[in-house]
Amino acid sequence: MSIPTVIQDVRARKIFDSRGNPTIEVDIVTQNGFGRAAAPAGASKGKWEVQSYPSGGVDQAVKKVNETVAPKLIGMDADEQETIDTVLHEIDATDNFSKIGGNTAYAVSVATSLAAASSKDIPLFQHLSGTFTCEIPFPLGNVIGGGMHARGRRTDIQEFLVLSTKASTAVEASEANIRVHAEVPNLISKFGATVGGKGDEGAWVSDLETHKALELLSEACEVVLDDVGVEVRLGLDVAASTLWDPKKKAYVYERDERRLEEEKQIDFILDLIEDYNLIYVEDPLREDAFEAFGELTKRAKGCLVCGDDLFTTNIKRLETGLKHNAANATIIKPNQVGTLTDAYKAARRAKLAGYVPVMSHRSGDVPEPVLAHLAVAFQCPIIKTGVVGGERVAKINELFRIQEALGNRAKMASIKV
Repeated sequence: MSIPTVIQDVRARKIFDSRGNPTIEVDIVTQNGFGRAAAPAGASKGKWEVQSYPSGGVDQAVKKVNETVAPKLIGMDADEQETIDTVLHEIDATDNFSKIGGNTAYAVSVATSLAAASSKDIPLFQHLSGTFTCEIPFPLGNVIGGGMHARGRRTDIQEFLVLSTKASTAVEASEANIRVHAEVPNLISKFGATVGGKGDEGAWVSDLETHKALELLSEACEVVLDDVGVEVRLGLDVAASTLWDPKKKAYVYERDERRLEEEKQIDFILDLIEDYNLIYVEDPLREDAFEAFGELTKRAKGCLVCGDDLFTTNIKRLETGLKHNAANATIIKPNQVGTLTDAYKAARRAKLAGYVPVMSHRSGDVPEPVLAHLAVAFQCPIIKTGVVGGERVAKINELFRIQEALGNRAKMASIKV
């Protein structure tokens, strides 16, 4: 008797992401199922991420899948995710996926998982988690964006974020985020600024000083609370490695006309946490500053201090961070590390250590709903996936469908700060 999840065909092609940059898409075909996945791309990347593509870029990656990866995978069981991901590592034979590319591995890994779920006619989150009783993550979204995600006159800090942790459903939480986003252009002239369009993730771009941006969003959150009765908290993705000047040994804020050495940066972030009741701060310090991260985390009260560039979904980096108590949350971006198995191990290790895993999109993303399933399956209480824009809303809308399908077997996640 044939196994319905045996891989019969593997195909790759070049497509484009939300920024119009080329990326790789992979199809996996089984006897009774089909999976298709494409890789996203980040603008501000951590230096410890795996290499996105081999020498030759996307075209070479497509060639490697069709000529090298496909013959190895055809005949294997798509239901054996860890075995498939191990084979991808063996085919590449480097520690950073430099031969086939981390994005290549990611697309193959996710497409395989989707094909296995399709073969069994079950949702992806159920296939990966083995259960149909799950927690629904709260959406974390970028409302005002600058840094590497925008052009022209913009904020120094890369992302000003909103998170509704007391909403009763994913729909209610997402609608509150959307309302805050919509309120920004209504209030911005009051703060002496204008909207300069939208950035890579659909956030408003404006020439606002850091405190002014937070004051504006605080007022927008108050409007939403008054209108719909849902509390929305603020967060930041500082992307501090992009502000760090190694020659000056300081974080340089050009718009704010501020230059801060490490200790002063810690004090600055702590003041923002206290003054604006921040619930979340991502990458507040440069990507190798484990000790400084530890000091900030120890002193921060009631706030998630999250490492992205610090950890890059890499379990070895995470272990180093644990020794320094370097954060209390970590970003999970599967294409940073290459395979679903590697990403799952990082998320599981984080949860065992008491860290909050945050499933995250990339600034250059694709209009696929997969991330919502990964967040649910990996038990991430937060999903960072933007507020508006087709490639962002694809993930958010899928959360609604998952919650609807689960019915009373679903509950909103618990976030411990």
